[in-house]
Amino acid sequence: MISLDLVRKVKTSILDLLFPPRCVGCGQIGSYLCAKCLAEFELLEPPLCLHCGCSNANGGLCPRCQRAPLQIDGVRSVAYFDGVLRQAIHRLKYNNLQAVAIPLGRFMGEYWDRNHIPAEVIVPVPLHISRLRERGYNQAALLARELGKSIGLPVSEKSLVRVRATRPQVGLNAQERKENVCNAFRCVNTELRHKRVLLVDDVYTTGATLEACSVALRQIGVRSVWALTLARAR
Repeated sequence: MISLDLVRKVKTSILDLLFPPRCVGCGQIGSYLCAKCLAEFELLEPPLCLHCGCSNANGGLCPRCQRAPLQIDGVRSVAYFDGVLRQAIHRLKYNNLQAVAIPLGRFMGEYWDRNHIPAEVIVPVPLHISRLRERGYNQAALLARELGKSIGLPVSEKSLVRVRATRPQVGLNAQERKENVCNAFRCVNTELRHKRVLLVDDVYTTGATLEACSVALRQIGVRSVWALTLARAR
């Protein structure tokens, strides 16, 4: 019996022959992200806040985390949401360029190899079913799959569900974002109890969505919740 994975690979190979992939940054034929454009990503480098992972010249906890830390064990982001990376994420989310999740997910894996984060299972931030039907896929899940392949961790895509359709977070301030996603998620997989969970999402802005997901996971008794995002807004 021919596997679905094999069918996808054959289909992708045929499409690549007919429509060769072009780098989303420079347009060079051969890949969706060439080595030169990948090298342009501006990585978040230490010193970072020990909790939320933002740039923090003094080390330790940033002022926000000293005052009101997110309800999550920690957050790390790979690079700033600028330039070619911003273009790649927009193409992934809004232009159906799902294939770009492959190099982006591997890029996250390379970061994890250099900066180990406590994790036994990867859980992508979910979309509400209405948004999923509209878009056809969850970009966080695509990134999580590639990250899981890269670092050898299982991915649990159906453990966390968004039970309430929320307004888009774009354009909302920090407090509005927090209120918008409050109680919007539920963990439906008790097998995650006592597990170390790594939440995965595309962009970190205020951390409100990650915090809401963490609260839902904590309610079923997970051991720890860290988050890794591909990009971080300045």
